[in-house]
Amino acid sequence: MSLTFSPWQMFLGAGPVVRCVMTLLAAASVVTWTIFIAKTVELVRLRAQLKKSETALEDADTLHLGEEWTRDGAGIAHAMVLAAEAERRRSEDIPADRDGIKERIVLHLERLEAAEGRRLMRGTGVLATIGATSPFIGLFGTVWGIMSSFTGIAAAHATSLAVVAPGIAEALLATALGLVAAIPAVVIYNHLARQTAACRACVADLTSLVMRLVSRDLARTALAASGNVVRFMAAAE
Repeated sequence: MSLTFSPWQMFLGAGPVVRCVMTLLAAASVVTWTIFIAKTVELVRLRAQLKKSETALEDADTLHLGEEWTRDGAGIAHAMVLAAEAERRRSEDIPADRDGIKERIVLHLERLEAAEGRRLMRGTGVLATIGATSPFIGLFGTVWGIMSSFTGIAAAHATSLAVVAPGIAEALLATALGLVAAIPAVVIYNHLARQTAACRACVADLTSLVMRLVSRDLARTALAASGNVVRFMAAAE
């Protein structure tokens, strides 16, 4: 057995099972960093878009303007405004039911908000799985490698530590790789969870802004209707 204890030489000298475990852990590490880069880019872009949409809805006076000013982003803010407008149009035949209209719009916006939250968390479950299972997968490779080393000692009828040391070192490398895969996965998962929570808070703010526009438009409609009634009664007199 080779006495060169570089990680690559230990990988090449390991048995097929231990080598398979190491390959699996290396692939898990690559997946972890790929998800980290992809989700980081996605969340940075999304937060910029949410801030832009929040500013647009803050400046808008009506739902129509909110729909027009969020059209470029075509994101969750635009979908919320379209949903609010659609529900208001469906309820035009019952204009007196202002509270019912608001309740139905809130229910629709809550569904959109929940769907956006699920979309933001997509892919992070893999990080949780990697962080939870990688140490045990590495430990399995270590136990298997040590068993193989001691089996080789028994077959060779040798008791020298030099005979078993390379095999044990190769087995322990599996545990090290398990930790290398698990620790970044846990840290990255927690980081992305915090970033996702911040984005979800921004989406909740958008819901409040859309409902403010809805309330404002309904108040204008009610005021216009009452004005028409007053003018009609004055004309009748």
